[in-house]
Amino acid sequence: MSKIKTPYLLLFPGFFFLFTFFILPIVNLAQVSTQTPIEGGDTGEFEQTLRFSNYVDAFLESKDQFGRSLIYAMLATLIALLISYPLAYALAFKAGKYKNILLVLVVAPFFTSFLLRTVAWKQILGEEGYVVPTLRSLGIMGQSTTITSTAAAVVVGMAYNFLPFMTLPLYASIDRIDPRTLEASGDLYANGFTTFRKVTLPLSMPGVVAGTLRTFIPAAGDYVNAEILGGPNNTMVGNVIQARFLVSDYPATSSLSFILMAAILIIVTVYIRKAGTDEVV
Repeated sequence: MSKIKTPYLLLFPGFFFLFTFFILPIVNLAQVSTQTPIEGGDTGEFEQTLRFSNYVDAFLESKDQFGRSLIYAMLATLIALLISYPLAYALAFKAGKYKNILLVLVVAPFFTSFLLRTVAWKQILGEEGYVVPTLRSLGIMGQSTTITSTAAAVVVGMAYNFLPFMTLPLYASIDRIDPRTLEASGDLYANGFTTFRKVTLPLSMPGVVAGTLRTFIPAAGDYVNAEILGGPNNTMVGNVIQARFLVSDYPATSSLSFILMAAILIIVTVYIRKAGTDEVV
């Protein structure tokens, strides 16, 4: 009997942690999402009326921000993937004795605050940075054109801030590929592109799936990059949730949070099925 109970006892601390800090807050969030203000009450006082139309109202009022959040997150994820895949490939097969040093450099930005990194990008992309003057001197940008307070600045900032989330799973997946498999492909007269398409990419798909999910999910709910690098026309759903929370509109913020979670869950489920792999690194 004691042997049967032992696994459950070992699982109890983890379950207790998840129950206390994940399940209970989710239940409380669901409860708040169907509340309405108390008639004649003070600001921030609500009562449970099971008003599920809060979800419809919250979505209709913020549908533009929802669409923008998903589009920005997808673009940032794609940019991060295009940058991270060659980087992870080089770390796995070409870095040699410098592999550990380069891996430290990949995660080094995490040693700095997320907020400070985003503010730094505002300076880099701003008038006082070197990007805008360089593009203007090359005739790519007009003298009155700016990069900050645009969608491009928000997407670039998101791609940069979440880049390690993409690189590390890709590296872990590519590093597991046996180099002899690539050599065998060459022995069968496959060129470099064919080897990548037929061998490397399929074997690294678990890393691609894991990296894209770990980048897209936090990017969809991000509001810091849009707040600092964007303008009034670049607000995301995270900015709406923050703004409504600060004015004590808790039912609306709870409803928006649940809608965002549901949208991300649906997208992730469809993506995993289409990708053809359930393995996540």
